[in-house]
Amino acid sequence: MKVKKKGAVAVGMLVATSILALAGCAGGTTAEPTSSDDAASAGALTVWVDADRARALEDVAKTFEQEKGVKVNLVVKDYGKIRDEFTAQVPTGKGPDITIGGHDWIGAFVKDGIVAPVELGDKTADFEKVAIQAVTYDGKTYGLPYAIENIAILRNTALADSTPGTYDEMIAKGQAAGTEYPFVVGLDPQASDPYHLYPFQTSFGSTVFAQNDDGSYDASQLTIGDEAGQKFAGWLTAQGDTGTKVLNLNLSGDLAKEAFNAGKSPYFLTGPWNVADAQKAGIDVSVDAIPSAGGEAAQPFAGVQTFFLSAKSSNALIANEFLVNYIATPDVQTALFEAGGRPPALTESFEAAQSDPLIAGFAKVGANAVPMPSVPQMGSVWDDWGKTEAALIKGSSDPAGDWVKMADAIKSKLG
Repeated sequence: MKVKKKGAVAVGMLVATSILALAGCAGGTTAEPTSSDDAASAGALTVWVDADRARALEDVAKTFEQEKGVKVNLVVKDYGKIRDEFTAQVPTGKGPDITIGGHDWIGAFVKDGIVAPVELGDKTADFEKVAIQAVTYDGKTYGLPYAIENIAILRNTALADSTPGTYDEMIAKGQAAGTEYPFVVGLDPQASDPYHLYPFQTSFGSTVFAQNDDGSYDASQLTIGDEAGQKFAGWLTAQGDTGTKVLNLNLSGDLAKEAFNAGKSPYFLTGPWNVADAQKAGIDVSVDAIPSAGGEAAQPFAGVQTFFLSAKSSNALIANEFLVNYIATPDVQTALFEAGGRPPALTESFEAAQSDPLIAGFAKVGANAVPMPSVPQMGSVWDDWGKTEAALIKGSSDPAGDWVKMADAIKSKLG
């Protein structure tokens, strides 16, 4: 799952080179961070970022130093290692003042006591609603959001002139195109892909946990096994090996991408991370809304890329200042968007980015998205959820019963 899917930079007395130099050497090795205490004594902030974010933040880091007299040292890290390294180092007093990461890490970070709330104040209203919902946990905002990502339908405009509003109509139109596949989505033979199939699930009215008024999740209320979920389970089986065979467990994410880019399907359920390669393959793409399979709105998960503030930072006040008054600005949020290709979280930049029709397409779908649950309990959901979906796609004589068994297994893990 791309949640992205959505690397970082750490600061220290040993970091004396420029941001550009750090970004340039980031591809081979990773600089090790020094402690936040060292950064404080040096009048510096330690920020972990990946190489792309380092380049986007170079100018604002220099501006902050000029205006506040505090150096911002960006140390490039491998994004895939940030979570583990942050979790391991912060409790020991090491690690950065600030790091980037996915909003769905928040629950575990709060539970481990390694992140502090970011005081957004009046700036809260300047962000997209889903971005603020994503970083809100126990009534506090644990992070400064900078990018939003969600999946949508990529359509090959040469093969289909539109994406219908319902799943069945889309499949019929895909079959009429005469391609090998009427529709593709990447799945795993053992674990399916609950992330990519979730918009179809929500179109049946099925969710994982109940949501509070502020958009946060109530982990004490597991809703996935309800009647709506059972109806979705029946639909999964009907679309699988013993039914229409449209949902194909033999098409991994990479194979689904290859099929779409080779013109073998007019429709591909995916995220912005696959747009560039489709265009390189000569596909004229459109980004369209995800059709409903169950009659209600198809709501994908939204992933929000975030700056986190370390709970052990000796520079918490100045770090909060850097985030709220320097990162949360249109120029910086736009620079981060241009570096990563995901719609910005700040509304002014978010709206400006939609001059690109593809970004506008993802943004339109994202307006109906729901934040991926960040509660720690979510870690106990994915395994049973994915394996059950895969089993249903392979075929089941009692889809509803299998779905209830899955929910019971998850409840058992949750205690």
